Amino acid sequence: MASTFVNLVAIKSFNSADLQTGWVNPRSFRPVRRVLVVKASQSGNEWPIKKTQMSDAECEAAVVAGNAPLAPPVPPVPASPFGTPVVSPLPLNRRPRRNRRSPVFRSAFQETSLTPANFVYPLFIHEGEEDTPIGAMPGCYRLGWRHGLVEEVARARDVGVNSIVLFPKVPDALKSPTGDEAYNENGLVPRTIRLLKDKYPDLIIYTDVALDPYSSDGHDGIVREDGVIMNDETVHQLCKQAVAQARAGADVVSPSDMMDGRIGAIRTALDAEGFSHVSIMSYTAKYASSFYGPFREALDSNPRFGDKKTYQMNPANYREALIETREDESEGADILLVKPGLPYLDIIRLLRDNSSLPIAAYQVSGEYSMIKAGGVLKMIDEEKAARSLCGEKRH
Repeated sequence: MASTFVNLVAIKSFNSADLQTGWVNPRSFRPVRRVLVVKASQSGNEWPIKKTQMSDAECEAAVVAGNAPLAPPVPPVPASPFGTPVVSPLPLNRRPRRNRRSPVFRSAFQETSLTPANFVYPLFIHEGEEDTPIGAMPGCYRLGWRHGLVEEVARARDVGVNSIVLFPKVPDALKSPTGDEAYNENGLVPRTIRLLKDKYPDLIIYTDVALDPYSSDGHDGIVREDGVIMNDETVHQLCKQAVAQARAGADVVSPSDMMDGRIGAIRTALDAEGFSHVSIMSYTAKYASSFYGPFREALDSNPRFGDKKTYQMNPANYREALIETREDESEGADILLVKPGLPYLDIIRLLRDNSSLPIAAYQVSGEYSMIKAGGVLKMIDEEKAARSLCGEKRH
């Protein structure tokens, strides 16, 4: 309701009805002195109201004498549409909708709030100098590690996102069955970490610990001739990879491979090399999923045969996530991650209820691409859909 200037008047006569409503008819007043009060108007351009120069005591005395300044009337009750039934109010002591009735109320009682500082930005890098579009992920690129990446990190920092995770597209010629390039200290990821830390010392850098970008077989571990993914031998390689990343300056190493026992082994390896300050974010509940397809295109890391179901979790399994959680906690994980995010909100809740560690969720490439596609086809509002995920995923 807008405001305007009027004259303050003193009451000449009033009746009991005036007192009950709290609003006295101005026609029953007579002028006594010129002061200013608030009244409804069509324009809001007359604010602020000028002061009357009355002392506090004079203001109080005027009110005590019944000469309170006028204020706008109680707004009328909005009309219901024609045909609305007349009913008695339900006898409800609690109405949860009361706390949702306006944007200000919803904001005041919002349980989950995210800021840019809560996000970790996945960035795809390659050896080239030009940024290459990723067909299955509109708006995303393989960034040249010395140019496009540095510029993209600067843009992210400008809006408050100061944590990134690196994913490399490794040349085929450097891939091997044992993924030795993963721990090459002059490889793409270590070089990139050193470059970024030199330019942005306070940037938080997460790294991916897994063999699939470096494996000629496209799997997260070493593949035996009968197709079995070798667990302990893979963990040995992952430890060397994590140490190489930490030595380059990584702040958080993130094993995404789902090998058994890798968290404890990596923690021991890091500590032995003097990197006890480096955190481990474990992909605790990483489910086998077709939502990873666009990501694998980005890194050219699709399995050459079979699938990843012998190490990634069965989507039908709920309680199994608790087994992984307890193991990762006991082995020294600092952060637990659920992947994918949106299809597994129940798992996020399960981990939150059973662990005091920070819980992260990964909105994966397939989720991203679905939102982008839905927006292009005008099936959903892309921005609103993306924002809605933010409130759902952090606990």
